[in-house]
Amino acid sequence: MPHITVENLVKIFYVAERPAGLFGAVRGLVQRRHRAVRALDSISFSIAAGELVGYIGPNGAGKSTTIKVLAGILVPDSGRCEVLGRVPWQERIAHVRDIGVVFGQRTQLWWDLPVIESFDLLRDIYAVPRADYRCTRDELIALLKLEPLLSVPVRQLSLGQRTRCDLAAALLHSPSLLYLDEPTIGLDAVSKLAVRDFLRRLNRERGVTVLLTTHDMDDIEALCSRVLLINQGRILMDGTLQALRARVTTEHWLSVELQDANANVSDPQATVIRREDHRVVLRFDPSQVSAATLIGRITAQHAVRDLTVENPPIEEIIARLYARVEP
Repeated sequence: MPHITVENLVKIFYVAERPAGLFGAVRGLVQRRHRAVRALDSISFSIAAGELVGYIGPNGAGKSTTIKVLAGILVPDSGRCEVLGRVPWQERIAHVRDIGVVFGQRTQLWWDLPVIESFDLLRDIYAVPRADYRCTRDELIALLKLEPLLSVPVRQLSLGQRTRCDLAAALLHSPSLLYLDEPTIGLDAVSKLAVRDFLRRLNRERGVTVLLTTHDMDDIEALCSRVLLINQGRILMDGTLQALRARVTTEHWLSVELQDANANVSDPQATVIRREDHRVVLRFDPSQVSAATLIGRITAQHAVRDLTVENPPIEEIIARLYARVEP
């Protein structure tokens, strides 16, 4: 049975509007106008146990609204939603025992308490047996390297430190399903790598199902085998990163490091898209010219130090896809 099943889910918000200026403000007092925004517009998908799925889309696409419905925070207007066999907003107490949620810009820890006391309070809230709690807590502390932070008040933690503590807090009751809404937002490179490594191990070794929303495409590429793309409340794509790339373009990039920084590199079946000192990057379509043929022509004309063939960065692929679906 899938851990998450969503069918034709709809959520509409009503946003107040008024004309600009003093007249508009006065008129708004006696005649309020509202505009309906379909945050979720009949979306459907399912996620199996043990999957690590990326949920991506531009700002306002409906990602956070989906997470809040799945967590039982919001009630949809129509459609069907089951998580671990329950309707989240109808069985909230039982539901939250089996899920963990991390919102990148919020914390579930107590601001003025040391981290370890927040952990202890969460043990009481979830009624976790003490022996199980100590075992899970100590394992998470070791995996996330939290030992130096346990006696520090939460308000004194850096963003990266707080994120690691929030991840531990979300997992103290050993949930089988984890929702992550922008968990690496604002983190430095070292902290991001630590969080990614932890999530990878959590999914692989414990079999925790993870739904990850993020604008950081490096997170998606490093962690997710499957991607859901949402825009304007509608699911536009459900598949692998490779399928997403193929939907946008089949092109590859050839990056060439030349001996002569002033060499004029060109080819009739490739386009130069960037020059940086000795390095030149060319775009080509493998269906029109093979990488081996293009490399052969370039190396026959120029002295080359190094070269690589790669896919376009996932950020560029996503940016092109967003541009296609914008109103």
